[in-house]
Amino acid sequence: MSATVYGYVRVSTKEQREDRQMIALEELSIPRDRIFMDKLSGKNFERPQYRRLIRKLKKGDVLIVKSIDRLGRNYEEILNQWQKITKEIQADIAVLDMPLLDTRKRGQDLTGTFVADLVLQILSYVAQTERENIRQRQMEGIAAAKMRGVRFGRPRKQKPEEFQTVKEGWEMNRFGSREAARKLGISQNTFLRWARESEALSGKNFLKP
Repeated sequence: MSATVYGYVRVSTKEQREDRQMIALEELSIPRDRIFMDKLSGKNFERPQYRRLIRKLKKGDVLIVKSIDRLGRNYEEILNQWQKITKEIQADIAVLDMPLLDTRKRGQDLTGTFVADLVLQILSYVAQTERENIRQRQMEGIAAAKMRGVRFGRPRKQKPEEFQTVKEGWEMNRFGSREAARKLGISQNTFLRWARESEALSGKNFLKP
């Protein structure tokens, strides 16, 4: 039984430009009804047409894509899909932009499953190393910024001028902490934290709830 050749196209709805991928697949004489296409937003990666394609793929079939990133959002996902297609389903994959990523056997040369798997593993390693380098550079940048006195996170809310007066009224039980917070336009937790900090600075023992 001859192998059935399928094509897969994925584009972002922001781009709306599947032409380049479609032309490349049609130039290989892949019928339109065997080309599956998903148009996805950045938040939605359900890929209903890809799932439909995977259900159709059988042992010995061939899946052709324009570029390797059509198979997933990251190299971990790409590797998982590659494993599923080539090992579980035992179909072949050919990536047009990277001729080495072609698992179809070609006589006695090394271009096939072994080399394709090796190249993909190398790409995955490079991508992972780059992610780790980016994280390391970010951490080093943050550490250097802290040494320069740069503060991260939201700036702490400044106490209003009337804080001391309101706190004294609260301490004299004229009103509760909820009412004190309302007068200052802050949350109850913030008022209580400020009151504790104020007591700590004055050396007093803060006991009032």
